[in-house]
Amino acid sequence: MIASELSRLGRSIKETLDTLDKLVNEKKARLILVKQNLDLNPEAKTNPTNKILITVFSMLAELERDFISERTKEGLRARVAKGIKLGKPKGTIQSSMYDKDKEKIFHLHQLGVPLNKIIDTHLNYGKYFSLREYIKKRAG
Repeated sequence: MIASELSRLGRSIKETLDTLDKLVNEKKARLILVKQNLDLNPEAKTNPTNKILITVFSMLAELERDFISERTKEGLRARVAKGIKLGKPKGTIQSSMYDKDKEKIFHLHQLGVPLNKIIDTHLNYGKYFSLREYIKKRAG
């Protein structure tokens, strides 16, 4: 398995180390971490330097995620303090993958065609719950 960097394997040190252990020791998968230039091969004897590096890199990745989260929260608090409303305006409807077939969807729905049939036979894409929400939000 190839990963760009160690931080892609987990959100905390524990989760990262657990994932590594499962991949390398339980599943016997070779793991290459490109950014850290590490090659973890289950066939090779355990390298203590790799263990130290993995723990340090995991800790740094977790700290960086915490810093990013805190900076984001501070930025949002500052915007609220300035009186800036966050988020999209209430009632805003975003574009959907179903928009191009809107007329067909509503026509079939009005005829009583089940949503699964609309998806499987007439659209060939989509999921039941997303189509149901699409119809519900736009049936105004």
